[in-house]
Amino acid sequence: MTLADLGRPLAERTVIGNGSPIGLLGSSTAYKQVWARDSMICSLGLMLCGDPAGPDIARQSIRTLAAYQSRLGNIPHNVGFTGIPDPALIAHGGALHVGEHAPTVVVDSAHAGCIDNSLWFILGNYYLHRTDGDTERVRALWPHLQRAYTWLEYQDSNECGLLEVHEAMDWADLFANRYNSLWPNALWFAAQRAMAHLSEALGEPGERYLERAEDIRFKINTLLWVGPEVDKDLTWIEHHRKEWLYPVRLTTTVLQERPYYLPYMAFRDYEDRFDTFGNLVAVLFGLASDAQTHRILDYIDSAGINEPWPVKAVYPPVQPGDKDWREYYRLRNLNLPNHYHNGGLWPFIGGFYVAALVKAGRLDQAARQLERLAQMNRLSRTPGLEWDFNEWHHGVTGRPSGFRGQSWSAAMFVYAHECVRRGECPVFNAAGGWT
Repeated sequence: MTLADLGRPLAERTVIGNGSPIGLLGSSTAYKQVWARDSMICSLGLMLCGDPAGPDIARQSIRTLAAYQSRLGNIPHNVGFTGIPDPALIAHGGALHVGEHAPTVVVDSAHAGCIDNSLWFILGNYYLHRTDGDTERVRALWPHLQRAYTWLEYQDSNECGLLEVHEAMDWADLFANRYNSLWPNALWFAAQRAMAHLSEALGEPGERYLERAEDIRFKINTLLWVGPEVDKDLTWIEHHRKEWLYPVRLTTTVLQERPYYLPYMAFRDYEDRFDTFGNLVAVLFGLASDAQTHRILDYIDSAGINEPWPVKAVYPPVQPGDKDWREYYRLRNLNLPNHYHNGGLWPFIGGFYVAALVKAGRLDQAARQLERLAQMNRLSRTPGLEWDFNEWHHGVTGRPSGFRGQSWSAAMFVYAHECVRRGECPVFNAAGGWT
């Protein structure tokens, strides 16, 4: 039995232990709210847990997030236990209850201006339906999904087809990715496919979502990929998005080619840095072609992004004096170089890395990286304790940092372990991303 095999039941126990009457909490030691981003990512692992409590927690999280959808349709950043007394957790303007048997709780919701709450809500609902086939739940939630989708459409401020975001608005919510960023737009691509599936499950046509997904793929490749794998159509840009001519010509001239998607393209500005999570979801969701996929995964190896553990959030980290450095990076020392979002190692992203390797058919490499991920999750800052499933680790020393008992560190280990065990990624296929 491998170390990863030993860790699987401990990971399941950790993430299930973070369940609550209102859904999955961020960790056992901090983030004691149902976070849209965290809980929906964790559904990838929760739905694979042997204990039926795992899938039940994932479903409960969805009901809670839907119940606190904003007036404009955005899914809350998080829902916690303090603030507004609302025992039934009744949706705004509706009658969606979190659960008939949920105990009375006191909750509050936060809408912090992040872009990905609604994106992950759509993706989480898709994943649950693909796993349990509960179409009646989709039917009950469809108005919430449509409102979340509409809110996202309004984040395309110039109607170019891609989402525009301000800095600190994606998962790295203390980091300066901005405007046409890779990560949220890779999720936007995946959300189109998810909406197509859910629409068709309800007997409605999904073609318009699939057509939109291909349009988003074309535009992400046009703006954020620099290399021979993508043939840039300057005539199309000239006629349809003339404001893109300058940045496309600039990156083509200055960079010539890169083995990864750039993290963002802003107004006459871009960043040349490897956004690990953004590139991995591009692989896993089927946005990247086979050629792009192998260049991305090869680069992770060649640049040592998977060292000392899998994997660093960005490479290279932003240094003081760089144009993307922000003085708020010094807040609680979180985003100093090789810390937190700025080049820290994140176990949950390591889970996505293992899954991406499996999807690319690199099964031996995936098994090796899963074992290293197990070693990482086993580390503890507390003498006598093991299997901390910590939040993040220092990007050079590998030392555990942040908070222990992190839900997505444990849940993505479960998902990664299952990918390696099966030799394929549940709900993702080798040919085209989402099945």
